[in-house]
Amino acid sequence: MQGVPEQFPDEKDSARFRQLPQLPGVELYHAHIARYAFEPHTHEAFGIGTIELGAERFRYRGAQHVAAVNSLITMNPDELHTGEAATQEGWRYRMIYLEPPLLEQLTGEKNWWFSEAERHDPQRSRHVGRLIHQLWTQPDPLAWQGMLLELIDAFRPYARHSPPAATPGQQRFDRVRDYLHDNYMQPLTLDALADVAALSPYHFQRQFKRRFHVTPHQMLMAIRLWRAKQFLALGMPAAEVAAAAGLVDQSHLTRAFTRRYGITPVRYQKQVAR
Repeated sequence: MQGVPEQFPDEKDSARFRQLPQLPGVELYHAHIARYAFEPHTHEAFGIGTIELGAERFRYRGAQHVAAVNSLITMNPDELHTGEAATQEGWRYRMIYLEPPLLEQLTGEKNWWFSEAERHDPQRSRHVGRLIHQLWTQPDPLAWQGMLLELIDAFRPYARHSPPAATPGQQRFDRVRDYLHDNYMQPLTLDALADVAALSPYHFQRQFKRRFHVTPHQMLMAIRLWRAKQFLALGMPAAEVAAAAGLVDQSHLTRAFTRRYGITPVRYQKQVAR
Protein backbone atom coordinates (compact mmCIF):
# COMPACT_ATOMS: atom_id res chain seq x y z
CA MET A 1 0.00 0.00 0.00
CA GLN A 2 1.37 3.42 -0.98
CA GLY A 3 2.65 5.38 2.00
CA VAL A 4 2.84 2.36 4.30
CA PRO A 5 6.27 0.78 4.85
CA GLU A 6 6.79 -2.87 4.00
CA GLN A 7 8.80 -3.19 7.20
CA PHE A 8 9.61 -1.32 10.41
CA PRO A 9 10.32 2.40 9.98
CA ASP A 10 13.78 2.00 11.54
CA GLU A 11 16.33 -0.33 9.96
CA LYS A 12 17.43 -1.46 13.42
CA ASP A 13 14.09 -3.23 13.86
CA SER A 14 13.21 -6.55 12.23
CA ALA A 15 10.79 -9.42 12.78
CA ARG A 16 10.11 -12.78 11.16
CA PHE A 17 7.27 -15.26 11.56
CA ARG A 18 7.08 -18.94 10.67
CA GLN A 19 4.41 -21.61 10.88
CA LEU A 20 5.01 -25.36 10.64
CA PRO A 21 2.52 -27.06 8.29
CA GLN A 22 2.58 -30.38 10.17
CA LEU A 23 2.03 -28.62 13.51
CA PRO A 24 -1.15 -26.54 13.23
CA GLY A 25 -1.63 -24.28 16.22
CA VAL A 26 2.06 -23.32 16.40
CA GLU A 27 3.64 -20.04 15.30
CA LEU A 28 7.32 -19.12 15.68
CA TYR A 29 8.56 -15.54 15.95
CA HIS A 30 12.04 -14.00 16.04
CA ALA A 31 12.67 -10.27 16.32
CA HIS A 32 15.14 -7.57 17.26
CA ILE A 33 13.42 -4.33 18.24
CA ALA A 34 15.23 -1.13 19.19
CA ARG A 35 12.94 1.74 18.16
CA TYR A 36 9.46 0.37 17.59
CA ALA A 37 6.78 0.46 20.30
CA PHE A 38 4.00 -2.12 19.93
CA GLU A 39 0.46 -0.98 20.58
CA PRO A 40 -1.79 -3.13 22.81
CA HIS A 41 -2.39 -6.47 21.10
CA THR A 42 -3.32 -10.00 22.00
CA HIS A 43 -2.65 -13.57 20.96
CA GLU A 44 -5.23 -16.29 21.28
CA ALA A 45 -2.37 -18.57 22.19
CA PHE A 46 0.17 -19.05 24.94
CA GLY A 47 3.24 -16.92 24.25
CA ILE A 48 6.43 -18.62 25.46
CA GLY A 49 9.81 -17.08 24.79
CA THR A 50 13.18 -15.82 25.83
CA ILE A 51 15.10 -12.55 25.80
CA GLU A 52 18.46 -13.12 24.08
CA LEU A 53 19.82 -9.57 24.17
CA GLY A 54 18.98 -6.30 25.89
CA ALA A 55 15.70 -5.77 27.72
CA GLU A 56 12.02 -5.22 26.96
CA ARG A 57 9.52 -3.03 28.80
CA PHE A 58 5.89 -4.07 28.49
CA ARG A 59 2.50 -3.58 30.08
CA TYR A 60 0.58 -6.73 31.00
CA ARG A 61 -2.48 -7.09 33.23
CA GLY A 62 -2.31 -3.42 34.14
CA ALA A 63 1.28 -3.53 35.44
CA GLN A 64 4.61 -2.52 33.93
CA HIS A 65 7.28 -5.20 33.55
CA VAL A 66 10.89 -5.25 32.41
CA ALA A 67 12.28 -8.48 30.99
CA ALA A 68 16.08 -8.51 30.81
CA VAL A 69 18.39 -10.85 28.94
CA ASN A 70 17.86 -14.52 29.91
CA SER A 71 14.32 -13.85 31.09
CA LEU A 72 11.69 -16.48 30.35
CA ILE A 73 8.40 -15.06 29.03
CA THR A 74 5.14 -16.92 29.75
CA MET A 75 1.98 -15.11 28.61
CA ASN A 76 -1.57 -16.41 28.72
CA PRO A 77 -3.93 -16.31 25.74
CA ASP A 78 -6.16 -13.30 25.24
CA GLU A 79 -4.13 -11.03 27.54
CA LEU A 80 -3.48 -7.64 25.95
CA HIS A 81 0.06 -6.34 26.22
CA THR A 82 2.45 -3.79 24.77
CA GLY A 83 6.20 -3.90 24.07
CA GLU A 84 9.09 -1.47 23.70
CA ALA A 85 12.84 -1.35 24.24
CA ALA A 86 14.12 -0.79 27.78
CA THR A 87 17.73 -0.36 26.64
CA GLN A 88 19.46 1.64 23.92
CA GLU A 89 20.25 -1.47 21.88
CA GLY A 90 16.70 -2.72 22.18
CA TRP A 91 15.91 -6.36 22.73
CA ARG A 92 16.29 -9.54 20.69
CA TYR A 93 13.89 -12.35 21.48
CA ARG A 94 12.36 -15.61 20.30
CA MET A 95 8.77 -16.66 20.89
CA ILE A 96 6.58 -19.65 20.21
CA TYR A 97 2.80 -19.27 20.24
CA LEU A 98 0.86 -22.40 21.18
CA GLU A 99 -2.92 -22.52 20.85
CA PRO A 100 -4.60 -23.95 23.99
CA PRO A 101 -6.29 -26.95 22.28
CA LEU A 102 -2.93 -28.11 20.92
CA LEU A 103 -1.26 -27.80 24.32
CA GLU A 104 -4.07 -29.77 25.94
CA GLN A 105 -3.97 -32.40 23.19
CA LEU A 106 -0.21 -32.93 23.50
CA THR A 107 -0.13 -33.11 27.30
CA GLY A 108 -3.59 -34.41 28.25
CA GLU A 109 -3.79 -31.58 30.80
CA LYS A 110 -6.39 -28.80 30.83
CA ASN A 111 -6.62 -25.34 32.39
CA TRP A 112 -3.08 -24.27 31.58
CA TRP A 113 -2.20 -20.75 32.75
CA PHE A 114 0.73 -18.76 34.12
CA SER A 115 0.62 -16.47 37.14
CA GLU A 116 3.70 -14.48 36.08
CA ALA A 117 4.57 -13.03 32.69
CA GLU A 118 8.34 -13.03 33.11
CA ARG A 119 10.98 -14.67 35.26
CA HIS A 120 14.76 -14.37 35.35
CA ASP A 121 15.81 -17.99 34.79
CA PRO A 122 18.99 -18.04 32.65
CA GLN A 123 19.38 -21.81 32.28
CA ARG A 124 15.75 -22.49 31.41
CA SER A 125 15.52 -19.40 29.22
CA ARG A 126 18.53 -20.41 27.12
CA HIS A 127 17.16 -23.95 26.80
CA VAL A 128 13.80 -22.65 25.56
CA GLY A 129 15.55 -20.32 23.12
CA ARG A 130 17.64 -23.17 21.68
CA LEU A 131 14.57 -25.35 21.17
CA ILE A 132 12.63 -22.56 19.43
CA HIS A 133 15.62 -21.97 17.15
CA GLN A 134 15.87 -25.69 16.38
CA LEU A 135 12.17 -25.86 15.54
CA TRP A 136 12.71 -22.97 13.13
CA THR A 137 15.71 -24.50 11.38
CA GLN A 138 14.91 -28.23 11.56
CA PRO A 139 13.79 -29.45 8.10
CA ASP A 140 12.48 -32.84 9.29
CA PRO A 141 8.79 -32.81 10.36
CA LEU A 142 9.38 -36.05 12.26
CA ALA A 143 11.65 -34.18 14.67
CA TRP A 144 9.28 -31.26 15.26
CA GLN A 145 6.91 -32.93 17.69
CA GLY A 146 9.73 -34.34 19.81
CA MET A 147 11.29 -30.88 20.08
CA LEU A 148 7.92 -29.37 20.90
CA LEU A 149 7.34 -31.84 23.72
CA GLU A 150 10.82 -31.13 25.11
CA LEU A 151 10.04 -27.42 24.99
CA ILE A 152 6.77 -27.94 26.86
CA ASP A 153 8.68 -29.86 29.54
CA ALA A 154 11.03 -26.89 29.89
CA PHE A 155 8.34 -24.33 30.78
CA ARG A 156 5.88 -26.70 32.45
CA PRO A 157 7.24 -26.16 36.02
CA TYR A 158 5.95 -22.58 35.88
CA ALA A 159 2.46 -23.53 34.68
CA ARG A 160 -0.68 -24.00 36.75
CA HIS A 161 -3.47 -26.40 35.93
CA SER A 162 -6.49 -25.13 37.81
CA PRO A 163 -8.59 -22.14 36.76
CA PRO A 164 -7.46 -18.85 38.35
CA ALA A 165 -9.69 -17.55 41.10
CA ALA A 166 -12.59 -15.48 39.81
CA THR A 167 -12.80 -11.82 40.80
CA PRO A 168 -16.07 -10.05 41.72
CA GLY A 169 -18.08 -9.25 38.60
CA GLN A 170 -15.72 -11.23 36.37
CA GLN A 171 -18.46 -13.34 34.81
CA ARG A 172 -20.30 -10.40 33.26
CA PHE A 173 -17.12 -9.08 31.65
CA ASP A 174 -16.11 -12.53 30.46
CA ARG A 175 -19.49 -12.58 28.69
CA VAL A 176 -18.58 -9.31 26.98
CA ARG A 177 -15.21 -10.67 25.91
CA ASP A 178 -16.90 -13.76 24.48
CA TYR A 179 -19.41 -11.51 22.71
CA LEU A 180 -16.52 -9.57 21.11
CA HIS A 181 -14.95 -12.83 19.91
CA ASP A 182 -18.26 -13.99 18.44
CA ASN A 183 -19.16 -10.68 16.76
CA TYR A 184 -15.81 -9.07 15.86
CA MET A 185 -16.80 -8.90 12.18
CA GLN A 186 -19.85 -6.76 12.93
CA PRO A 187 -20.13 -3.03 13.67
CA LEU A 188 -20.46 -2.84 17.46
CA THR A 189 -21.61 -0.05 19.77
CA LEU A 190 -20.86 0.76 23.38
CA ASP A 191 -24.58 0.52 24.16
CA ALA A 192 -24.76 -3.04 22.82
CA LEU A 193 -21.73 -4.15 24.86
CA ALA A 194 -23.09 -2.45 27.97
CA ASP A 195 -26.33 -4.37 27.51
CA VAL A 196 -24.41 -7.65 27.54
CA ALA A 197 -22.94 -6.66 30.91
CA ALA A 198 -26.27 -5.26 32.17
CA LEU A 199 -24.65 -1.91 32.97
CA SER A 200 -25.02 1.66 31.81
CA PRO A 201 -22.48 2.63 29.10
CA TYR A 202 -20.73 4.98 31.55
CA HIS A 203 -20.24 2.38 34.27
CA PHE A 204 -19.56 -0.36 31.74
CA GLN A 205 -16.57 1.35 30.10
CA ARG A 206 -15.01 2.28 33.45
CA GLN A 207 -15.37 -1.22 34.87
CA PHE A 208 -14.33 -2.92 31.61
CA LYS A 209 -11.08 -0.95 31.60
CA ARG A 210 -10.51 -1.78 35.26
CA ARG A 211 -10.98 -5.48 34.47
CA PHE A 212 -8.95 -5.74 31.23
CA HIS A 213 -6.76 -2.59 31.37
CA VAL A 214 -7.84 -1.56 27.86
CA THR A 215 -10.95 0.01 26.34
CA PRO A 216 -13.57 -2.16 24.60
CA HIS A 217 -12.45 -0.75 21.24
CA GLN A 218 -8.81 -1.67 21.90
CA MET A 219 -9.82 -5.23 22.73
CA LEU A 220 -12.03 -5.44 19.65
CA MET A 221 -9.17 -4.27 17.39
CA ALA A 222 -6.80 -6.77 19.01
CA ILE A 223 -9.26 -9.59 18.29
CA ARG A 224 -9.83 -8.42 14.70
CA LEU A 225 -6.12 -8.28 13.94
CA TRP A 226 -5.49 -11.69 15.49
CA ARG A 227 -8.22 -13.09 13.24
CA ALA A 228 -6.63 -11.27 10.31
CA LYS A 229 -3.38 -13.13 11.00
CA GLN A 230 -5.23 -16.43 10.83
CA PHE A 231 -6.91 -15.55 7.52
CA LEU A 232 -3.63 -14.35 6.00
CA ALA A 233 -1.90 -17.58 7.04
CA LEU A 234 -4.54 -19.50 5.11
CA GLY A 235 -3.70 -17.52 1.98
CA MET A 236 -6.80 -15.29 1.87
CA PRO A 237 -6.26 -12.11 -0.22
CA ALA A 238 -5.69 -9.03 1.95
CA ALA A 239 -8.78 -7.23 0.61
CA GLU A 240 -10.95 -10.18 1.63
CA VAL A 241 -9.19 -10.42 4.98
CA ALA A 242 -10.12 -6.82 5.77
CA ALA A 243 -13.81 -7.52 5.23
CA ALA A 244 -13.71 -10.86 7.06
CA ALA A 245 -12.04 -9.27 10.08
CA GLY A 246 -14.57 -6.44 10.32
CA LEU A 247 -12.23 -3.68 9.12
CA VAL A 248 -13.21 -0.87 6.77
CA ASP A 249 -10.96 -1.78 3.84
CA GLN A 250 -7.50 -3.06 2.92
CA SER A 251 -5.89 0.29 3.73
CA HIS A 252 -7.37 0.16 7.24
CA LEU A 253 -6.10 -3.41 7.66
CA THR A 254 -2.59 -2.45 6.53
CA ARG A 255 -2.30 0.55 8.83
CA ALA A 256 -3.69 -1.24 11.90
CA PHE A 257 -1.79 -4.50 11.29
CA THR A 258 1.52 -2.68 10.84
CA ARG A 259 1.02 -0.65 14.03
CA ARG A 260 0.30 -3.80 16.04
CA TYR A 261 2.86 -6.22 14.63
CA GLY A 262 5.47 -4.02 12.93
CA ILE A 263 5.01 -5.82 9.63
CA THR A 264 2.52 -5.36 6.79
CA PRO A 265 -0.13 -8.00 6.12
CA VAL A 266 1.39 -8.81 2.72
CA ARG A 267 4.87 -9.38 4.16
CA TYR A 268 3.44 -11.46 7.01
CA GLN A 269 1.51 -13.59 4.54
CA LYS A 270 4.64 -14.23 2.47
CA GLN A 271 6.41 -15.52 5.57
CA VAL A 272 3.72 -17.87 6.86
CA ALA A 273 1.13 -18.69 4.17
CA ARG A 274 0.77 -22.40 3.46
